[in-house]
Amino acid sequence: MKYLITTRADDNIKEMTDLTHPIFKKIAEKWGADFRVLDHETEKIHDGRPHFRIMKCHELHEVYDRILNIDSDTIITPRCPNLFEVVPEDCIGTVLEDKGSRLPDRRSHINKVQAEWGNVGWTEGYINTGVFITSKHHKNIFTPHEGEFYREWGSDDVHIGYNINKYKHKIFELPYTFNHMGMFSEPWNGNPSRFESYIIHYAGRGIFDSGISSREEQIKHDIKVLWGDK
Repeated sequence: MKYLITTRADDNIKEMTDLTHPIFKKIAEKWGADFRVLDHETEKIHDGRPHFRIMKCHELHEVYDRILNIDSDTIITPRCPNLFEVVPEDCIGTVLEDKGSRLPDRRSHINKVQAEWGNVGWTEGYINTGVFITSKHHKNIFTPHEGEFYREWGSDDVHIGYNINKYKHKIFELPYTFNHMGMFSEPWNGNPSRFESYIIHYAGRGIFDSGISSREEQIKHDIKVLWGDK
């Protein structure tokens, strides 16, 4: 088995990636995976949009049996289990977003894309590609739909979610602790501490603590808590 960890990034977010990528490299080595940054060169291939750099995985799956895409605005904690062992090989591993306060909005996007592209029986299960693991036989999800990429809100998540349902792939739903975004610290989910999770994702505003002014500052603070000076 050949494993790869990918992340989408370029010099525009260097302040952030200088913090998070060293951790990704440590985890890749620990899990026996290669590590690759999907940068602006990849973007030129796929619709000129940074989020669609993940479509490079279609080509990369010619070489790699399993690929974990993880967004650059995440921290993998030292105690995170090996996701290549957690997610069954025949399934796509992802945390689903149509939960709690986000449920009505995310379901509306599920309905919207099918109104435009055709009904594929997708009624629930809004994916998040910020922590997203696939196997070689899933590579058809990383393709355009009739020559098009989904350009509206949700872009890659909606596009890939549509393809998952179109091609009838199985999803292995990971618990939120593998992609702890701000939405999962809300009252509907019991206000859990992000530090109890395996992967923290600073999506959107990405600030959890009062007195923090930026995502980079929050990430730097949390890395010190989780990893110390390693």
